[in-house]
Amino acid sequence: MSDKPRRPSLQDIADRVGTSKMTVSRYLRNASLVSDATGQRIAGAMEQLGYIPNRVPDLLARAKSRAIGVLLPSMSNQVFSSLVHGVEAMTREAGYHTLYGHYCYDIEQETRQVEQLLSFQVDGLILCETVHSERTLRMLQVAAIPVVEVMELPTQPIDLAVGLDHQAAAEDMTRAMIARGKRRIAYLAARLDRRTRLRAAGYRAAMEQAGLIPLEIQTEQHSSFQLGGEMLRQAMASAPDLDGVFCTNDDIAAGALLEAQAMGLAVPERIAVAGFNALDIGAALHPRLASVVTPREAIGRLAAQRLLGRIHGQRYADPVVDLGYTLSLGGSV
Repeated sequence: MSDKPRRPSLQDIADRVGTSKMTVSRYLRNASLVSDATGQRIAGAMEQLGYIPNRVPDLLARAKSRAIGVLLPSMSNQVFSSLVHGVEAMTREAGYHTLYGHYCYDIEQETRQVEQLLSFQVDGLILCETVHSERTLRMLQVAAIPVVEVMELPTQPIDLAVGLDHQAAAEDMTRAMIARGKRRIAYLAARLDRRTRLRAAGYRAAMEQAGLIPLEIQTEQHSSFQLGGEMLRQAMASAPDLDGVFCTNDDIAAGALLEAQAMGLAVPERIAVAGFNALDIGAALHPRLASVVTPREAIGRLAAQRLLGRIHGQRYADPVVDLGYTLSLGGSV
């Protein structure tokens, strides 16, 4: 005989409140379908009894999970925590759950995570990449659910996309450094994913347009403050007259700035330092770190809003939305 306690049922809630099982079911589907007073009594009974909703019957009846999947390349990167805040602000309001998968910037791991999320019958997906394996694309085609790709502006999105132009942003920041009189500027690039390569292309374009010689220091390692310092030393060894570094992200930039100061190099007088994404660390440095400000939370909000709209049959004239960026030159350029 099992000692496992029986879970409270809809009928238990109804009996506690003194209403019908159908009324409780309506409340769980949409609280606005019952009166405020009844809703408060149902909510109180659910809390007292420790009621856990069972979504299986609803899923079988309507083939809808009221859940969306979000795939993240990193669980620790502040860039994606900001994105998640935006997504969940919209999904909570709409009564949807959010399931997450983590793929470590690995395309095959992304494929496995997509398969897992689709097996849970999610109603839509938000993806943080725009390049996918053939198997991922086939699965998404078979699943026939809405998909929003975020952070970039693909020319041929799977369905919808919300992001910014990384190449243009990098080009503008490099131009800003050149406008401040810097001529020997290096690009420090870690974890050479697509967005890093787009930023590199923008850097090169700005340098070449100004008649300057690009210098790129690249590594496949994951970004860190320590790595930023090491890359600055490597750049200085390659070009002792270096007077600026544009970094693929703020972790690298923060490490480079701290290392420059440890080497006795005045920032920005002797060497300018700029990053990308305007993370919190930049505001804590002295001088304040220059960076490209990216609207990550707004991207998450709009991506979720559009995904939920597509789930409910809405169509959009423009499948790709560019939310832009701004430059913050801080005190390090």
